[in-house]
Amino acid sequence: MIRGMVKFAGSSLISSFTPFDSVLLKKHRRFSVNSFFKNSNNPRSLSTCTQNIILHTKAEMVASQYLPPWFSVAPMMDWTDNHYRTLARLISKHAWLYTEMLAAETIIYQQGNLDRFLAFSPEQHPIVLQIGGSNLDNLAKATELANAYNYDEINLNCGCPSPKVAGHGCFGVSLMLDPKFVGEAMSVIAANTNVPVSVKCRIGVDDHDSYNQLCDFIYKVSSLSPTRHFIIHSRKALLNGISPAENRTIPPLKYEYYYALLRDFPDLTFTLNGGINTVDEVNAALRKGAHHVMVGRAAYQNPWYTLGHVDTAIYGAPSSGLTRRQVVEKYQVYGDAILGTYGNNRPHVRDVMKPLLHFFHSEPGNGLFKRKADAAFQTCKTVKSFLEETIVAIPDSVLDSPIEEAPRGREDLFADVHDLLPPPYKAREQEVLYAY
Repeated sequence: MIRGMVKFAGSSLISSFTPFDSVLLKKHRRFSVNSFFKNSNNPRSLSTCTQNIILHTKAEMVASQYLPPWFSVAPMMDWTDNHYRTLARLISKHAWLYTEMLAAETIIYQQGNLDRFLAFSPEQHPIVLQIGGSNLDNLAKATELANAYNYDEINLNCGCPSPKVAGHGCFGVSLMLDPKFVGEAMSVIAANTNVPVSVKCRIGVDDHDSYNQLCDFIYKVSSLSPTRHFIIHSRKALLNGISPAENRTIPPLKYEYYYALLRDFPDLTFTLNGGINTVDEVNAALRKGAHHVMVGRAAYQNPWYTLGHVDTAIYGAPSSGLTRRQVVEKYQVYGDAILGTYGNNRPHVRDVMKPLLHFFHSEPGNGLFKRKADAAFQTCKTVKSFLEETIVAIPDSVLDSPIEEAPRGREDLFADVHDLLPPPYKAREQEVLYAY
């Protein structure tokens, strides 16, 4: 751990799962700091000072309940669903979890079926809802509908390069080209929720990729709204000619942009994202001064060794002490409880077991386990029967051993980052004033 010593109350990780339908987190709203302004639907009717006071109050309320998001798992479409998050929380108590991106329109049009999209068990806290959209009314309504589920933060997606999102959808990373709108959107979201708000973005889009242009975006959004937290994916996005997968590898990483933001915006909080694959590398980024770090695919594709060291190596907290066999047993209870609860026999076994297919990454028996899984998906109707058919492929030595030493990271990942910082940013006040 590289942070200050933290005291922990005597509490344990998930010891058992209550049947899912009795723990859906859909409670009465918390005390609303916005209740004093419930007749002010237009965020511009509140002064910037008042909005900042409200946001600070919200942030303090959340911070008093959980440790800081020094480590978070990135929102990933089709991956960070309720099932994955349940598995992730069994492995790490303190990692911050994000939902998949949910379009505001989906939330609105599914009002009669919101539990399927928004419900989660209380153990998943701290958890952030990421929404996407480009319609202010829809963003406001979606945020209001999500309030009943008690997420700990609402995040706006300004970083997804998928053509379905940034192209025809006109949101995701394309929103970076319109910081005035993003500022308005964040004000609307903040005015309709009781928790802090944040933006996840890239460092640029196509030819709009200079450090000053990134700073213009950050400055305008934070000046036009109460947003004080930005998650920075340290690659730019290319909207034409390459796929979303290529957008995660072809544009070069520029960590120096992230660290320069810490210098130029000392009143804001930034989370570093992109190209970081191990807890060792997370700690390296934190040692260089990063506020927080977000890990994506490594946390999904190798959850045991990535998440299994978060509590001890990053937070200095006790390990859960669970073996993989014990995690699987607890996950099976959850899985069988949730089967079919969405209607139309969904989720089914394949949906629930998808995150567990990466649980034995690089271990003896992993290949056989996956082959048995392919066959079991055709016949098994319960998670218990699925595991009875497949888990025999994994040796007891893998199932019952405590977690081993964390994989080493790249030692030079941030070695020269402070020598590469771009010149300091000087805000162009006139542009911001004009944006009003």
